[in-house]
Amino acid sequence: MARLRGAPPPTEPSLCPTIVYNPPPDEGLDLVHEDEALLVLNKPAGLLSVPGRGEAHQDCLAHRVQRRHPDALIVHRLDLATSGLIVMARGPAMQAALSQAFADRRVHKRYEALLQGLMPPDWGETGEVNLPLGTDWLWRPMQKVDLSGGKPALTRWRVCARDAQRDRTRVELEPVTGRSHQLRVHMLALGHPMLGDPLYGSPASQCAMPRLALHAAHLALQHPLHDTPCAWHSPAPF
Repeated sequence: MARLRGAPPPTEPSLCPTIVYNPPPDEGLDLVHEDEALLVLNKPAGLLSVPGRGEAHQDCLAHRVQRRHPDALIVHRLDLATSGLIVMARGPAMQAALSQAFADRRVHKRYEALLQGLMPPDWGETGEVNLPLGTDWLWRPMQKVDLSGGKPALTRWRVCARDAQRDRTRVELEPVTGRSHQLRVHMLALGHPMLGDPLYGSPASQCAMPRLALHAAHLALQHPLHDTPCAWHSPAPF
C-alpha cells in the first residue's frame, strides 16, 4: 500500500478561475432506477445537483427531476463538474431514512477518474490518502490540505490501468469520508491531478480533457423500505 512521500504539494493557484455556468441542454432524465421510495439517476457533467445563488443558477438536476417527479428530494450531491450516479428520495420520510444511511456510512460509493501521470508501480495497486481538508479562504470555493485545522478525510484508491503512451492513470476511488472536493484534492496531494480539472489541474492536465475526468460509477445501499441490498453501476464516459 502506497504512502505519501514528503509534504503534499500546496494548492496556491495564481488565480482561482471563474466558472461560467453553462448547463447542458435538458434532453430528458437519464433514469437508472425508479420505485416508490427512491430514484437513481445519472447526472451529466456541468449540471448543478441543486440550485445555486441567483436566477442564472436555478437550472439543476433537482429541478429537472421535480418537474417529472414532484415528490423527489435531494439526499446528496455531486460536484458541478462530476458526472454519474446520484440518488433522490421520494418524499420526506424516505429523505430522512436515506440521509441517515449516508450519515451512518451505510451507502457505498465508488468513482472512476483519469489522473495525470503514471502512479509509480512501487506504490502498489491500492492505497489510501488520509489527509485533513479545509476551505482555502483566499480562493473559495477551493479546498486544501490543512494539517492543523482541517477536517479528517480518507480516500481509498485502486489502479485500474496505467497508460504510459498518454502518461495517465485510470483509478477507482472510494471516499470513506465526504468532504467537499475530497477526491480532487487528495489526488492532487499525491501529485496526480485529475484530467480536465479547471480548479486543481495543471495547465497540461486541464487541456487533456474537455471535462473533469471524474465519474460516480458505483452506488450501493440497503433499500429504505425492505432492507434489500441494491447496487447500480454506470460506466465512465471517458
